[in-house]
Order: sequence, then structure tokens, then C-alpha cells
Amino acid sequence: MVSFRALLPTLALWVTAECTFNWTSCDPAQFDSSTVPVPFQCGTLDVPFDYTSRNSSEKLRLQLIKAPAPLESKGTILFNMGGPGVANRNDFSVVARNLIPLTGGQYDLVTFDTRGTVDTIPLRCHNDPVKDFRMLFSQKPSNASDTSLGELWARGKADAEACAANAGEAGAVLTTAFVARDLMQVVDALDEDGLLRYYGFSYGTTLGATTAAMFPDRIDKMILDAVQNVHEYYHAQGNFEEWEVSDELFSTIFRQCIEAGPELCSLASYNKTAEELEAAAWELLDVVKYQPVAVGELVVDYAALKGMFAQNLYSSRSWPDLINILDHLAFGGESATMPLDTILSGLPAINTTSANLPSMMDGDTALAGIYCSDNQVRTERLADFLPAVKKLYTTSRVMGDVAVGSYARCQQWKIEPKETYTGGFDVQTKNPVLFIGNTLDGHTPLQSAYNVSSGFERSVVLEVDGFGHGSTSVPSECSLRAISAYWANGTLPEPGTRCERSVQPYTSDWWPKVFRDAGVNASWIVE
Repeated sequence: MVSFRALLPTLALWVTAECTFNWTSCDPAQFDSSTVPVPFQCGTLDVPFDYTSRNSSEKLRLQLIKAPAPLESKGTILFNMGGPGVANRNDFSVVARNLIPLTGGQYDLVTFDTRGTVDTIPLRCHNDPVKDFRMLFSQKPSNASDTSLGELWARGKADAEACAANAGEAGAVLTTAFVARDLMQVVDALDEDGLLRYYGFSYGTTLGATTAAMFPDRIDKMILDAVQNVHEYYHAQGNFEEWEVSDELFSTIFRQCIEAGPELCSLASYNKTAEELEAAAWELLDVVKYQPVAVGELVVDYAALKGMFAQNLYSSRSWPDLINILDHLAFGGESATMPLDTILSGLPAINTTSANLPSMMDGDTALAGIYCSDNQVRTERLADFLPAVKKLYTTSRVMGDVAVGSYARCQQWKIEPKETYTGGFDVQTKNPVLFIGNTLDGHTPLQSAYNVSSGFERSVVLEVDGFGHGSTSVPSECSLRAISAYWANGTLPEPGTRCERSVQPYTSDWWPKVFRDAGVNASWIVE
């Protein structure tokens, strides 16, 4: 096992941030307000490059984006959209239209691209883009062939050594503990009340829980939505609990199709049960594993189709595309509403282009740089990793083999971080935290919200009765009222509260309908 340099959360910050916000309108080429009519503002903030260095004056410039409060601002809520490794500012710009009503319109909403992502200390493990390409596309499901697992283990070692050799300095300062310190630097530079208001999704819940554990007395309000099991994130060979309900959610795609009927879901016209429709999907996966299907210039193989299965756990809004693909390929149907090649061309995992390739490579290396440095378990031999692989396979047929390559790389990671969080998560924050979990979330199950909440005194878990990753994937007037009430005055829902969904899968209804029904200011609603 690699020895990590553990630093106390009370470590002095040797260099202070320099406030250079000077908010100005964002470059329209970056965040297109013509399609998302939010008057975004952009700014920067210089923070320490290395919080553990007493004498260094080296700075890191954070790039921030703000959606100004449409009402008189009561302060700022900081966001993290997940990952780790996503382009926070870009993802935030897409969903800000929904976040403004959810937070009540009384706060400025701000996020930044975290260390290791986009242009903020991007991890460059190779000087040759061809090698970066190989690093990305060697990541495939470990069941793609009978040799895939061994190849992924070898690839993980090669990638870990390349990153250590070529990006050791940058890779040592990307951890969640450092991003937590960046968050607090932003809080200080905002010059409000010195307290953190934070809304984190998915990996953003790990960042939020870590920040709360490091700075419990500085938490004003915090929502952790789609909660990762932080204990496994930091201390296990893989995130096993993360996939515990993935298969149940996948089955729900077909059950909801039957309930929606053939007018809304074409597979319901074949007079088959939900179980038979799902079996056809798995049979198709077995077929393309050995006989991939060419669709125009594109190819659907095991990795591509498995990737689609995994992608459809995020939101029921993508289910019609999967249904169309299965209708074409498994049933030879012609009732699908969109040509197959049109659907496939919108999936980067199948249709990699010069436009989407750079962001895909950046996201892969960012995930490695952050998660591998945070995780504190190391494994030297494939034989010692196999029990974890078996546990993943047992946990989920859909997701068990998808992330094995990422875990294999992290188990062999060579870069020693300057600081990684090694403390616990029994936390008494200044004010209580609200946790949110969906009834069926195939990436972060409701159980994880309860597991993490159990260590946070006075916290409450709000359940949203729906399907997908995070409460924003389940439009609900009940959750809208609960979330906005928390931001308005800190009111927590009663323990055990379960919010019903307000729209059904396979319909065109979404958040705008919920906002209208709830009486949200019409000028805030974007169709």
C-alpha cells in the first residue's frame, strides 16, 4: 500500500486567496444564453496551488460562472455538478434554468471548474495525443471479451506509471481535500457572512461531506443530492454500494414501457411482458458481443450497447432512445420515431468525433487524477483484485463490469497526493444538512444517503419517488417545495418524507410543467 501524507483539517493555509472576481458577462461562445436565457457572469479567483507549502507563492486561477439571483440576493450558493472530472461550468450552464426555481430565486448561484478539470491544472499523462487516445479507449467493460479483465489490469498499471512520470506535480494537488479548501477560499472572497451554502450532486456529495467534515462550524446550508457512499469512495477497492439498485432500475425501464402503452413506448406493441422485453435486451447484448452490428458508418458492439444500458440509468428522458434502438436491433421494428443512425450519432461512446474527443480524454484523466488520489487502497496483484471484481459482478449485471477499468487504474496509482482526507464522517455541522435520494437511482442508491446521513447530527433524508440519478431527474412539486423551503429559511422536511413524482416516464412533461403548476414566476421558466 502507498503511504499517504495525512494532514489535519485544521492545517494552516499558508497562502490566502486573491479576489479577482470582477464579474463580467460571459463570452457567448462559452455559454450560449440564446438557448439558455440566463444572464451568466464569469469571473476568476487566485487560490494557492499547494495548501501544504509554507513558502510557495504559486497560484492557481479558478474559473467561475454565476447565475445572478432574479430577486434581491441573500447570498451565494456554491455548486458541484458531480464526476469527479466533469466540466462544472458547462454542466451548470445547462441546468441553471432549473436550479434557479429550485433555490427560490433569492441566491446567486456559482460554480467553478475544479482542479484537474478543463483548464484548471488538467492532468496530462502523455505528451503524445495518440497515447492519450489509447488511454481513453482502452477503458472498456471487463466482460467485453474473455481477455478484457487482464488487459484492463495491465492498462491500469501502464497508465498509472505514465501519469506519475509525466504529471506528478499536478497530480499531487487534485484531491477533494484541496477542492474543499478552494470552496472555502471562494466563500471568503465573496465577503458575505463567511459561511458556506452548498448544493452538491453525485461526486459533489463526497466533496460536500468532506468539506463539512473539515469545516463543520462554517456550514450555513448544504444539500447533498444523489449521495455517494463516502466510506467506500475513500477506503474500498471499488464503489460496490453505488450499483446495488442498478439492475432493478434497468428492469423498471421495461415495466414503465408496458405501463405507458404502445402509444408512448413502441416495445409495448409486441404483446410481451416487461421481463420478456428485458430478456431481449440482454440477448441482443450477447449477440453484438460476437457479431457487432454496423449502422451506416457506426458500429454497435458490446461496449457500446453496455454503455447505453449504463447511460439510461441517469434519466428517464433518455429511455425512448434506448427503446428505439432495441426496437430496431432486437425486434426489427420500423415503428421507432427516429432513424437509428440519428440516435447513435448523438452518443459519443459510439460516434467519437474531433469535436467531442478532447473533452472525453480530459474527463477520463480528470477522473483518474482526482479519484485515484483520493482512494486510499492499493493492490499490487490482479489476484488480490479479483474478489472485488467478483463482488461487482454479483452486485450488478448492468454496471458490475463497466467501472472495473477505472478501479484497476486507481488500485495501481503511483502519484502521492499532498493531502487526502483521512478523517471520519461523524459530523456536527453548524446547521443541519439535507440529504436527498431517489427511490431508484442506479448510480447512487437511496441507502447511501441514509448511510452518510447517519453520521451527520440533525440531518434529514428526503426521498423522491422516481427513477434516475439525482432529484433533478425526477420533476416533483413536492421536492420543489421542500428544497426551496430549505434554502429560504433552513426548514427541513420531516424524517421519512417521501415526495411523489409529478411527471411520468415516456411523456414529454418535465420541470417546466411542474414549475407552472407550482406557481413559479413565469419569467424564470425555460421550456
